[in-house]
Amino acid sequence: MEYRIEHDSMGEVKVPADRLWGAQTQRSHENFPIGVGIETMPAEIVRAFGILKKAAARANNILVGGRMTDEKLNAISAACDEVIDGTLIEEFPLVVWQTGSGTQSNMNANEVIANRANQIAGKKLCHPNDDINMSQSSNDTFPTAMHIAAVCALEDRLLPAVETLIETFRRIEKENPEIVKSGRTHLQDATPIRFCQEVSGWRSSLEKDAELIRLAAGPLHELALGGTAVGTGLNAPAGFDRQVAMEVAGITGKEFVTAGNKFHGLTSKDELTFAHGAIKATACDMMKIANDVRWLASGPRLGLGEITIPANEPGSSIMPGKVNPTQCEQVTMVAVQIMGNDVAVGMAASQGNFELNVFMPVLIYNFLQSARLLSESILAFNDNCASGIKVNEEKMRHNLHNSLMLVTALNPYIGYENAAKVAHKAFDENTSLREACTALGFLTEEEFDKVFHPEQMV
Repeated sequence: MEYRIEHDSMGEVKVPADRLWGAQTQRSHENFPIGVGIETMPAEIVRAFGILKKAAARANNILVGGRMTDEKLNAISAACDEVIDGTLIEEFPLVVWQTGSGTQSNMNANEVIANRANQIAGKKLCHPNDDINMSQSSNDTFPTAMHIAAVCALEDRLLPAVETLIETFRRIEKENPEIVKSGRTHLQDATPIRFCQEVSGWRSSLEKDAELIRLAAGPLHELALGGTAVGTGLNAPAGFDRQVAMEVAGITGKEFVTAGNKFHGLTSKDELTFAHGAIKATACDMMKIANDVRWLASGPRLGLGEITIPANEPGSSIMPGKVNPTQCEQVTMVAVQIMGNDVAVGMAASQGNFELNVFMPVLIYNFLQSARLLSESILAFNDNCASGIKVNEEKMRHNLHNSLMLVTALNPYIGYENAAKVAHKAFDENTSLREACTALGFLTEEEFDKVFHPEQMV
């Protein structure tokens, strides 16, 4: 491999000749050989850096045009566009397990954008620190990149996925308006419920989750950019924080604003912790829904069997014809991962000292993994399972009329204690509620038939 010599404040460094990164990126690449190629800084953060560096260049051009000339702005903007669209993703090799401030990833962005801008300009025009990092610090750029990436993950990926599954459940409700089945509580028979009512519970849970995600995304629109090293805004021109937030909003089409208190913006990660709670809440509901679906589809002959789900792949290497609820299983595994990530996010948010949180890379790594996994999991579950749910109306009817908890309908006529006697007698003797009730003399057959209508108990 051929190398070129780069230098930074600590001296000279050999850098692969075909790479755009510079000395500080190379030092980090060599000093942190932890999860290389596997746990690299998320692509969403790299894209966010492209957005904020382009926005910063625009703001500097407006506020300090003598230093950020139009020529520099044009070259930097073009380079940033290649970062944003993923063209330069291989130039960002650094791992999550680096400095807790994300400084090396900020310098990675500075070096790559500067060197690419110089290629575009055809001359040595831009310096990583003086131009790409102008009016900034790693301490305000990395928190800003975290918020940009988080908002995009929630609004552009997770919410659309949730809405897709909501619409699928709404369709299933409309297709099955009158089917009545046995309800279940504590995994035991309960009073009747319409299948569409059961599905409406799933849908409503996801609608509430979507509300929570939108609510949680709100505070993430505040950006720390402009606070520089410790929140005071040292070396940033007056108005830079407001202008750069406006530029980020213009690039993304999202309503980003400058944070009211930059000291908070650098030190506290409460907004991300709160937002991850909304992700976790959605994962919890998805686990419940997936478990309901696989219970209802259990069988095909010896389980509940009240619905069927698509048979996507063989379920066993030894049992021919076996089909398993694999989409339900992936959902529940993803939910478990997200619950674990929530612990990491909370722990990371509680750490750091004085003017800076220094657990930011691991926090955003887990946050973005949760958002990505849940988005992809929901879409896979929707496309390969929920969309193909079919009702086994015959089995639902059989289970309904075989349920002892239909005895609840007799409470107003024979009282709770007598109704309990009917249920126990029917269970012990394996007879119907009608037979047990008339045998105990609580109602005649005619009286029983007059008041006992399971389909009207919903």
